[in-house]
Amino acid sequence: MVLAKVKGNVVSTHKNENLNGNKLMIVHQIDLDGNFMGQQDVVAIDLIDSGIGDTVLLVQEGDAVQQILGHKKAPVHSIIVAIVDKLDHINSKE
Repeated sequence: MVLAKVKGNVVSTHKNENLNGNKLMIVHQIDLDGNFMGQQDVVAIDLIDSGIGDTVLLVQEGDAVQQILGHKKAPVHSIIVAIVDKLDHINSKE
């Protein structure tokens, strides 16, 4: 599981039939201070109604996604599983 920030959404008139009715979001991994990490955006399925600007928990493992969806039919690797309301952490540099 990783922290990510929702950067946008994907609008698609045609998609795999097993994705119909599901929202797709563009997310980018962040560190504990909210800074973007790496250069790669990811498209993730969203079952919890996150929005642009939300900090979320992202699972990037096909088997876990299949367990959450309850089937193996959808071609999904990443799924948003939680919206983070607050994040408290100890800075290891101190």
